[in-house]
Amino acid sequence: MNKNYVLFLSITAALGGFLFGFDTAVISGAERDIQALWQLSDWTHGLAVAMALYGTVIGALFGGIPADKFGRKASLVWIGVFYLVSAMGSALANDVNTFMFFRFLGGLGVGASSVVAPMYISEIAPAKRRGQLVALYQFNIVFGILVAYFSNYLIGTANLTEAWRWMLGVEAIPALIYSILIIKVPKSPRWLIAKKQDYEGAREILSKTDPEGVDEAISLAIEESKEIKGNVVWTALFHPRFRKVTFFAFLIAFFNQMSGINAIIYFAPRIFEAAGIATEDALFSTIGIGVINIVFTMSGLYLIDKLGRKVLMYIGSIGYIISLSLMAYSYFGGMVSNTLLPWFVFVFIASHAIGQGSVIWVFISEIFPNELRAFGQSLGSFTHWIFAAVIANLFPFFASNFGAGNIFAFFALMMILQLLWVAFKMPETKGKSLEEIQKELQKEHV
Repeated sequence: MNKNYVLFLSITAALGGFLFGFDTAVISGAERDIQALWQLSDWTHGLAVAMALYGTVIGALFGGIPADKFGRKASLVWIGVFYLVSAMGSALANDVNTFMFFRFLGGLGVGASSVVAPMYISEIAPAKRRGQLVALYQFNIVFGILVAYFSNYLIGTANLTEAWRWMLGVEAIPALIYSILIIKVPKSPRWLIAKKQDYEGAREILSKTDPEGVDEAISLAIEESKEIKGNVVWTALFHPRFRKVTFFAFLIAFFNQMSGINAIIYFAPRIFEAAGIATEDALFSTIGIGVINIVFTMSGLYLIDKLGRKVLMYIGSIGYIISLSLMAYSYFGGMVSNTLLPWFVFVFIASHAIGQGSVIWVFISEIFPNELRAFGQSLGSFTHWIFAAVIANLFPFFASNFGAGNIFAFFALMMILQLLWVAFKMPETKGKSLEEIQKELQKEHV
């Protein structure tokens, strides 16, 4: 019964990831109609499409503030409201400025969700299942992307008037379901201890979600709260005691994007076509990307608490290096046939899904003390999204001027650096309580 309750709470919070994925991908089916309807210039059209991403960066940067002050649950409720209002407003917009405002609002929800949802799940989950439960967030992102593509296809072939409005508006249904369900989840027990000193309230929640570890979790959380009380501002992330974990969060998010994952997902058809693959085959190959992504995300979900975070990062890093090197070799005119390029991309996507994709949100949510977790999660998410935006914007320019082969070779080099970081610096957090992780990471400063 306790396992089912924790699973319900985790899935409910992780639905924010589903809306994240859906909101990010759904625009692909609507953007051409929007450009034609309002006769947008290329610049304005690009801005309208990218507006949600800019909102995501802002939401990630500031999402930790309300999560720290008002609580994880309150923030999750407001994230649901943002998604709901954004979906309805975007679908009903009568001009491009109104459309961009509501897309920006949805982006704020996406960015804040990447901060708050993994953090909430990590704070209610038992140590032995925490990796798997937090990784549900990443699975829901991938699932949301697939559902958005499928939804766009169904609506696009239904001969509806202004089909793009239906494509965007249908998100209101899962957003409403999420908003209702999230009201039923309890507050984070770690937040109750760290911010409200409500030990009995925390004990009541933990007795349902982690009955075996409740006493140890309460005592260690109280001890931790007393030790770092007063350092609960952004600048505490750079205090000598916490500088190391802050750097860990920055690095895993930095390496996530320096793999080139978003560049490859956003520009997959163009990458295939540039290598001489026919347009029809290129579009078909992108379907394989979605399938591979969800299959190997599920594999990572299953393995993360069995093999550990570092093992998955080893697998992913080695897969990155091999696949990116082969992709670069294809563009350099090597003996590798271009017809094999989609398979190299599939290996890359599988490596990401089982490695970085499964680990990043889990790892960032685990390494910070309860008092600082909201700020730390925000820093990690912001790093992820700002580099995602920069790389997505710069990839076409660099690929045109320096060649895609050189870009993939650069990404492969960055993944060699990631492999070295994993081997020599990244800590293993599998099977440990959040408080135990803090003791180990900070012992040199105690």
